[in-house]
Amino acid sequence: MKISINIDTDIKGTEISISCSQLTPKIEKILATLRILDQQLMAVKGDETYILDISKIVYIESVDRKTFVYTCNDYFESKLKLYELEEQLCEYGFFRASKSCVVQLKYIRSLKADINRRIKITLENGEQIMVSRQYAEELKRKLGMK
Repeated sequence: MKISINIDTDIKGTEISISCSQLTPKIEKILATLRILDQQLMAVKGDETYILDISKIVYIESVDRKTFVYTCNDYFESKLKLYELEEQLCEYGFFRASKSCVVQLKYIRSLKADINRRIKITLENGEQIMVSRQYAEELKRKLGMK
């Protein structure tokens, strides 16, 4: 892979151009990362591809090796793995709630202590997610409770 950067003080804004013989999974991953930097995420529903605003994503879940992205009133499938999305979205207020779930902090409505030091969170869309004890302390720290 060859990378070229052209710095021109006369250019207004930034433009990224990718030249390739075919669209490969590696290039799709690069595009997905660039979209996240622009606070957008590509996701699929049915046979359509959607560009989602990261601020509208409530949580992301991995089920049967598929990654689903949930907004307040819809869900989509992402081609990226949960850990890839977690790495890219942590600076946007997302945190790992369990082995299979990443939640955006701003959509947490309430918390309730559960058995074995787990925490049950209720999200703005009414869904409830269990935060495993492995991640419960981190959640408390991020919310300023500890």
